Amino acid sequence: MATETTLIEIGVLFAAAASAGVLANRLGQSVIPLYILFGMVLNEYVLGTAPVPEFLTPVVGETFPYLAETDFIYLGAELGIVFLLFFLGLEFNLERLLETRNRIGKAGSIDLALNFGVGLVLGWFFFGDLLAAFILAGIVYISSSAIITKSLIDLGWIANDEADAMLGTLVYEDLFIAIYLAVVSALVLGGGNVGDAIGQIGAAMAFIVGLLVLVYFGSEWFQQLLETDSFEFLVLRTLGVLVLVSGAALSLGVSEAVAAFFVGMAFSSTDHVHDLEQLLAPLRDTFAAVFFFWIGLLTDPSVFGGVAGMIVIAALLTTPAKLVSGYLGGRIYDLDERRSIRVGLGMVTRGEFSLIIASTVIAVTSSGSGGAIGTGVVDTIYAFSVGYVLLMSILGTTLMQYSDRVEAALVPRLERVAGTEKQPGN
Repeated sequence: MATETTLIEIGVLFAAAASAGVLANRLGQSVIPLYILFGMVLNEYVLGTAPVPEFLTPVVGETFPYLAETDFIYLGAELGIVFLLFFLGLEFNLERLLETRNRIGKAGSIDLALNFGVGLVLGWFFFGDLLAAFILAGIVYISSSAIITKSLIDLGWIANDEADAMLGTLVYEDLFIAIYLAVVSALVLGGGNVGDAIGQIGAAMAFIVGLLVLVYFGSEWFQQLLETDSFEFLVLRTLGVLVLVSGAALSLGVSEAVAAFFVGMAFSSTDHVHDLEQLLAPLRDTFAAVFFFWIGLLTDPSVFGGVAGMIVIAALLTTPAKLVSGYLGGRIYDLDERRSIRVGLGMVTRGEFSLIIASTVIAVTSSGSGGAIGTGVVDTIYAFSVGYVLLMSILGTTLMQYSDRVEAALVPRLERVAGTEKQPGN
């Protein structure tokens, strides 16, 4: 339950996030896992239970003061999700989506069939329950739009051909997850009854179709909306549309992340994309840090011991699955072996949506209405999700950073199998 926020709590949050960024730079790793870890260190399960040295008792009391989930942190986390997906939409406008719909459809379908299928098998093996398997499949299926997009920018891949294949597959995944989240919420809330999900799915589809119509026919309106000489008004108008639409989506049971993605696509058709990226990037990064930090605040590290084996098994099976589906997706985009391997390496990373799925299940179950899945299973799934994301985010970003070594080892073998020679300059 969120509580009132004090200024010192906000200060602790941002100081911890800044420290995580410094450490990430020194380690040469993505900062996202460190945001989660720093959140865990400061939460009630770690700092709140740590023994207090006797000489500090007069100062801090019997227990260390810890950082709790507050209204600000909760809403900041929501804004982090919204900004991350808004920026993804800015990179992929509707015209570009329609032009490459065949490639997106083929690559995305391979990605879905292989990785969601592996997740279903794993979920059934772990829990022996179809609904739990369905939830776990979504968690291990979807790659991290936030981390991958940020890595593409940091590594300078965003303008390369492999970025199109990655972003196209991410778009497919995000659209699928929009419906998937509605189905999961309805199934858990409705005691596992598929029929009870129809109404919520219909509302989600109607909202998404409405957003698509707005994106397709509203480009001139969005252009006029942003016509101003003031950066202040440009930001305020953009936030007014973005946050309002995302909030409306959430109130209707549609993922705010998906709504933000479509709003980003709408603004991508204007002449102000560069200004929006420059002005809103600091807000995106700030609230994204709050989101990942919030995940850490909710996580009890002691539960990882019970799911460590599950996490290792899942990583060993899902990493090759993503590598294969990503490589095949790259070939669908007519990329050579080297760039297709990069697509596979990039898609390994898991992140925000895996955590959103687990958080959604916990939120629905904790409402007291859901009886479709036991509390123990829900807690296990959540613990698995956090540990899995921590591992896969580190593994995925590391594979992207050292992709040249993987390419050097695999490309000659793939070229020999295909009977081709390495193309100069690639």
